[in-house]
Amino acid sequence: MDNTCCHAKKLRDEEEKRNLMNRLKRIEGQVRGLQNMLEQDAYCPDILIQVSAVTQALNSFNKELLAEHIRSCVVEDIRADKLETIDELVETLKKVMK
Repeated sequence: MDNTCCHAKKLRDEEEKRNLMNRLKRIEGQVRGLQNMLEQDAYCPDILIQVSAVTQALNSFNKELLAEHIRSCVVEDIRADKLETIDELVETLKKVMK
């Protein structure tokens, strides 16, 4: 499958999609766990620690997605002399790193 990025959509191969979806499903489970902790009146520090774990999982997801974006979309666009992709990447990084 072609991993072409057209800046509105990206065709991902099945392995990449599966890996990213598995990460999101684990995060979804962690968030449901937080909801259960709150419903069961868990101690605040215990909830805060779990929130930190979810935050780390989301950061890890972001890093993986960003790395794949650079390896595919950005590299392909630079090879095609579409250098505006670099500016787009810089703007994306500014937003992600707030």
